[in-house]
Amino acid sequence: MTIALIRPTTELFDSWSSAMAEFGDVHIDGSGLTAPVTPDRATLDALIAKATLFADPSAELPEGFVRDDMYWIVDDAEVVGTLSFRHALNDYLSEVGGHIGYAVRESRRRRGYASAGLALSLDRAREVGLERVLLTCDDDNVGSARTIERAGGVLHDVTDQSARGHGLMRRYWITL
Repeated sequence: MTIALIRPTTELFDSWSSAMAEFGDVHIDGSGLTAPVTPDRATLDALIAKATLFADPSAELPEGFVRDDMYWIVDDAEVVGTLSFRHALNDYLSEVGGHIGYAVRESRRRRGYASAGLALSLDRAREVGLERVLLTCDDDNVGSARTIERAGGVLHDVTDQSARGHGLMRRYWITL
């Protein structure tokens, strides 16, 4: 198993398309996409353009957005998940999204991919000089809560985010 974070690329189109199809019509955390996702070439091309823009420190981003490194979690040449590392927090990210969002396709869960992707993104957070990062997950997402806690996450609170289209959200801080 060789797990890495890579930027979206057309070279892994088939694997990415398969992964996105496996998620179905639900929101895919860390994907940079809005549900439902159509896993076609036009969607991937738009994602690559968005990822390139949001990762460019000299680019002017749309209002309300922050610098964001969008990655795929890959095992060799297979896309097993998505991960988004946001360099800063805005009001929404402070309550719901956090610095890091990730998702692993269902057929690859419980194999350490989320933990490995999170560890790699924490290295990236250190590189950009953050001292701590915020991660969130749904209150009933036991797997994600355990992943965050194993990475050093300390529960800050559980808040009702129904006004933002979510239920109860757990917010964790990881000191780097």
